[in-house]
Amino acid sequence: MAFALYALSACTGVPKGVEPVASVDTKRYLGTWYEIARLDHSFERGLQQVTATYTENPDGSIKVINTGYDPVKKNWKSAEGKALFINNENNDHTRTGRLKVSFFGPFYSSYNIIDLDINYQYAVICGPNKSYFWIVSRTPTMDKNQIKQLVEKAKSQGFKTEQLIYVSH
Repeated sequence: MAFALYALSACTGVPKGVEPVASVDTKRYLGTWYEIARLDHSFERGLQQVTATYTENPDGSIKVINTGYDPVKKNWKSAEGKALFINNENNDHTRTGRLKVSFFGPFYSSYNIIDLDINYQYAVICGPNKSYFWIVSRTPTMDKNQIKQLVEKAKSQGFKTEQLIYVSH
């Protein structure tokens, strides 16, 4: 997921007509997420079994490790980055779903959590524009009806859901 939002520029905005979630418990968001669906990008092209693992760094930033398997080259690829929440903590130690992520030094791009299950079992992510979109889950598979609902919502927000790639695990 966001295998390297490094391919994006330093843009840290939110696409028009899309709102990040109001509250993210940073501790609950940490851990491994499995990519369920994505829009195609060169930095993930052809990859399957894609995961993103988030851990907290000592300075409070988030270490990001994205991995995926290239079945053509028969090898694993990974990228390590750093994510920062864009806003300050709310009174309840949560943050809104706006982050910036970097895989190349000072260059950051948007990582917007635009839907998040109350139990932190799935999330929907977009970048600074509607060309970057992911559905992720805590498990390698998701209920097909839930996926359909998330895709329909994304379509109503202007994402090109007919171009989604569904990732095998």
